[in-house]
Amino acid sequence: MNKMIMTIPALPVDVLRLSFGAAVQENVSLAPYTSARIGGPADTLVTVTSADEFAAAMKIIWEHGMVYTILGGGSNVLVSDKGVRGVVVLNRAKDVRFESGDEATVWCESGVIFSNLANRCASKGLSGLEWAATVPGTIGGAVYGNAGAFGGDMSQNLIWTEVLTRTGRKKISVDEMRYAYRTSIFKNGNENAIVLSALLRLKNSSKAEVSAKIESFSEKRKAMQPPGASMGSMFKNPVGDHAGRLIEAAGLKGTRIGNAEISTAHANFFVNHGETQAGDIRALIDLTRDTVKNKFDVELELEVELIGDWSER
Repeated sequence: MNKMIMTIPALPVDVLRLSFGAAVQENVSLAPYTSARIGGPADTLVTVTSADEFAAAMKIIWEHGMVYTILGGGSNVLVSDKGVRGVVVLNRAKDVRFESGDEATVWCESGVIFSNLANRCASKGLSGLEWAATVPGTIGGAVYGNAGAFGGDMSQNLIWTEVLTRTGRKKISVDEMRYAYRTSIFKNGNENAIVLSALLRLKNSSKAEVSAKIESFSEKRKAMQPPGASMGSMFKNPVGDHAGRLIEAAGLKGTRIGNAEISTAHANFFVNHGETQAGDIRALIDLTRDTVKNKFDVELELEVELIGDWSER
């Protein structure tokens, strides 16, 4: 009698591992991959090193219906102590290509660290991204959230971005991004897409001029913002006001829960003083929002994104 051979369907993680090998890891702490050095483990972490790898990983994830989270430079995010369920895709796609001419441009993959790109532009005497030299995070995050500083933002530099949707890859022009203050067509939920790369507008200048401007912005940033591990600005500025001013006026500057502190240097920055729990940062967020609401009738909106398992149980 012939024996029936039973085949067990491959788990989705195994399918990822067939394509990405050692780049797929399980039960990995995400704290080292965030600017605040806070957060629990990812069920599965897959590291991609090119836009093509990023697209290939996402196609597998979508085909198998996996729950997923994208992580770039790890700024402007607070990862839950309980970690992140499903797959975390760590974006390390960092190819950069400069095009010179009457209208200089730079094409870059979405995992490029924005501040590093700004300094590379300076070394080539290319202007336009000086404002980004102190901006944490990646190009993908900047495109997604319309990052900005010192009067500049992504809407002024982006020409187009290449994204991946469930129907394939496509380019989206800056006009189609529907940019507004720290938001875009992606962030407001009107379009589900993964940023793969971007083409940015630059200007021909001189190394000395661009470097001097970057140095000026860097000094201002150091004077305005606290050192140490943080997520960046915690809340968006309300129209006509500043979140930091409201938090300080509410008497919260220097408030601590555990090792998490509302910075004494700038009240819109929450600092990790070492081995801080995400729950302590979350408690400070809730305290701040409630206090500012009660004192000034202003609803503070988070600029930082909460990711992972925030369930009460």
